[in-house]
Amino acid sequence: MLRYFFLYALLFGVTAVYAQHSSKNVVQFSGVIYDTDSNSVVPYVNIKIKNGNKSYNANYKGYFSFVCHEGDSLLFSSVGYKKVTIVIPSQLKERKFTAIIKLKSENIMLPMVRVFPWANTDEFKKDFLTMKFADDDLEIARRNLSSESLRTLVASLPRDGSENNGLSFMNNHNALIQKTGVQVNPLLNPLAWGALINQISEGSKSRKKN
Repeated sequence: MLRYFFLYALLFGVTAVYAQHSSKNVVQFSGVIYDTDSNSVVPYVNIKIKNGNKSYNANYKGYFSFVCHEGDSLLFSSVGYKKVTIVIPSQLKERKFTAIIKLKSENIMLPMVRVFPWANTDEFKKDFLTMKFADDDLEIARRNLSSESLRTLVASLPRDGSENNGLSFMNNHNALIQKTGVQVNPLLNPLAWGALINQISEGSKSRKKN
């Protein structure tokens, strides 16, 4: 008996709520949704009636138009924007209500995500055990400056533009000297013989003094 009593009470409550909701005047609610910062339209915003199960969506131009009741609370939500609640006024002169809805952008800080190239733990263990660790900077510099590495670089690296230019200038200079210069034999120069005799005599005098 008690079970039937609760059942009748529940049916009566639902009927009363439905009758109260149906007694409200129907309103044609229309409007456009804008971004507060950029003043541009916000497309495809979700509009949900809080005290009901119905929901609507604005179009790609931010425009919406649907039927609701006076006193309904409407929740506007979109990804990247703060939610806004609008209440339909009561006792409207006309059964239509127009509003411009402005949403403010919301910055959401997402947690950092690190992507690893391993599908599971077993692959990670396999790669970790076979991993070859690179040398540090000091060891790399010591290996590059070794005598064997320098000899290999000297033998394999070609001359750069500056070195080729200097070598070409030196070859041209030597060729010009050999072409225009007069080759003098020092044995036929009397001045050279005099300097040699003076050096020998000065050496003999220093030895006698000692």
